[in-house]
Amino acid sequence: MQTTEILAAIDEEIARLQQARNLIGGSSRSSELTKLGHGTGNGLAAAKKKRTLSPEARKRIADAQKKRWAAEKKAAK
Repeated sequence: MQTTEILAAIDEEIARLQQARNLIGGSSRSSELTKLGHGTGNGLAAAKKKRTLSPEARKRIADAQKKRWAAEKKAAK
């Protein structure tokens, strides 16, 4: 068998297995993608919501980072 014949046989087997999977699972790849939130493929990107932190949360994060920096600076001495 040549490489092209092997590849053709593999492609046929993949197609056959995909058909069997669709029959058993009852869904196709496109519907799976839609379920996962990938849309319908119309090419329009969905706008993402901007996530904002409260001033208190920003302060907690900043304080924690300053604490880590201080510990790192102390360990370096």
